[in-house]
Amino acid sequence: MEYGFLTLLPPILAIVFAVAFRKVALALLIGIFSGQMILCGWNPFTSISESVNSILNVCADTGNLKTFLFTSLMGAFVILVRVSGGVKGFVNYLTEQSQKVKSPRMAMLIAYIIGIIIFIDGLLSIMFTGVVTRPLIDKFKVSREKLAYICDATSAPVNAIIPLNSWGAMLMGLIGAEIASGYISGDPMNLLVSSLPFQFYCILSLIFVLFYILSGKDWGPMKEAEERVRTTGKLFDDGVTPLLNDSDGFEELVPEGKENKWNMMFPLIVLIGGTFVGLFVTGGGNITKGNGTTSILYSVTITLLVMCAYYAKQKIMTTKQFGEYVIKGIGNMITLVVLLVLAFAIGSVIKSLGTGTFMASLIGDHVSGAFGPAIIFLLGAVMAFSTGTSWGTFSIMMPIAIPMAVAMDANILLTIGAVVSGGVFGDHCSPISDTTILSSMSVGTDLFSHMKTQLPYALVTAACATVMYVVFGFIL
Repeated sequence: MEYGFLTLLPPILAIVFAVAFRKVALALLIGIFSGQMILCGWNPFTSISESVNSILNVCADTGNLKTFLFTSLMGAFVILVRVSGGVKGFVNYLTEQSQKVKSPRMAMLIAYIIGIIIFIDGLLSIMFTGVVTRPLIDKFKVSREKLAYICDATSAPVNAIIPLNSWGAMLMGLIGAEIASGYISGDPMNLLVSSLPFQFYCILSLIFVLFYILSGKDWGPMKEAEERVRTTGKLFDDGVTPLLNDSDGFEELVPEGKENKWNMMFPLIVLIGGTFVGLFVTGGGNITKGNGTTSILYSVTITLLVMCAYYAKQKIMTTKQFGEYVIKGIGNMITLVVLLVLAFAIGSVIKSLGTGTFMASLIGDHVSGAFGPAIIFLLGAVMAFSTGTSWGTFSIMMPIAIPMAVAMDANILLTIGAVVSGGVFGDHCSPISDTTILSSMSVGTDLFSHMKTQLPYALVTAACATVMYVVFGFIL
């Protein structure tokens, strides 16, 4: 049955409610229910029942459960490397080289490198990069705004480009849902990895940050901030109240000065190595044919067991304490798991309504499929900017973008990259984004100062990414 313009109602309601109330989970629930209302002939009681069933069906799928488990266990991994002193030891090891730094350029490069290396968690990357390198940055008279830009412009892009984290779990889950729906075929991990070169905004963001660091060719409000600190020594504008609260931090189980970088590096090596071994085994000797979701789930499980023995041997924590931190880490990821379940459910409703196909039919005769990825990038950017969340944007856009790409004969990998890049760009610029707020806080400046200096840089990067999506849309 064809529903015409009614097929647009669920995603529109989800987007409107997400923007109005900034509650993505609520927005997804409203989208699910409104879609079921259309499918069930506007019977509210049947719609409620079918909405619940659609959510339960998502939870009953084995592939989905693997994604939820991996996501939860990654929460345990992140908190364990924190409390064991692994992250701080790793950062301290890098910053010990600061004694050899003799220029602002080298000081900023250390911040840039730390922001890239700590890819397991975006907020963790921002906090440690800002707090640890702030004294070094101040010493060489680099503005706090410039450090905030470095922190913000490396964290999310690196998380997206190196998806061995909860970002990867979510994106693979969303892609997997479209595979299960029959729109596309393949393995979620293989498709995600293959789409990485097309995350143009993420890649360009890292390149532009490095360019500004090495060349010193700042412009606009950022140039004014840099000139202010060089000429007056003022780290921020008059009247600015820094957001940094030095009392915030993580309670570590190792004494000050005894942090060990290997408490993070060794588990990370096991996790990455285990994933490749899993791909080799599940792929029958061919890594490219391996089951990514299964491989990562097994790898993170084995990694946690190795971490338990490794930390217990060092007497950092008992096995009982280890278990408590695992539970705490899993608990921290419950919100993400709920969001994934709802995202999968609204994806099934949108499929039943044929929303993506209908949207493509509206513009298919007027807009070439080559423009599809660029349009998706811009739509995702507007949504992420309005809601302050890239993950919520992924959840809403992926179930729409992939069916549209199929119907318009647009490149699937380019489309996936556009969804991710659009979400990262919008979230990067949003004043209500947790990454924007934390970037300001961690370096000790205010939100407005960070926004006004970073936004021009982000817009130029996004403009270049848009052009690349149009060009590659015609080439591929």
